[in-house]
Amino acid sequence: MTDSAPVGRAGQVPPLQGPGEADASTRVGARPASPDPPVALSGEAREVALAEAQAVLAMVHDEARRARLKDLVAAAAEGEVAGDEAEALEELLELGLQTGRLRALYGPGGEQAALQTYRKLPRGAELAASARDVSQALGALAGKPLEGVSLQAVGPGAFTLSLAADGIELTVRLDRQGARLSSVGV
Repeated sequence: MTDSAPVGRAGQVPPLQGPGEADASTRVGARPASPDPPVALSGEAREVALAEAQAVLAMVHDEARRARLKDLVAAAAEGEVAGDEAEALEELLELGLQTGRLRALYGPGGEQAALQTYRKLPRGAELAASARDVSQALGALAGKPLEGVSLQAVGPGAFTLSLAADGIELTVRLDRQGARLSSVGV
């Protein structure tokens, strides 16, 4: 790796910290320990996180946002994010995954590394848990004759899926916050 490496290219991330520069305890805006456990970053996941944070940092002019991104860059360089840095990484990964930027820049491997990291972060873990909960509820319909299915758009990017089987009615809401069971009828 060299200091002149282009930002945003996996495998070509410039050094971020020299001797005597801020560590995790002295970063601008450093916060007390988060109740969520730290998330380790290594390999391609670390490269993608660093490159994305550096790319956004290069474009942002707001000093508070820049400080937050600098903290994320430092934490990612150390190989672990927690608290505010984890929240900042969630935001970057969500945007990059939703827009297709991560796949376009880093290929399928980079996208998969970002997805695996996202699922370890608090919001990603919440989405996975909500999907598991809905799957468990839908399991009540297994083996029962299907009586009705409908999908309704309830807003931009938000839908409800209603299923009726053997006298049981379940309605699932699907939106950016995940999948949630919104009603159960017997």
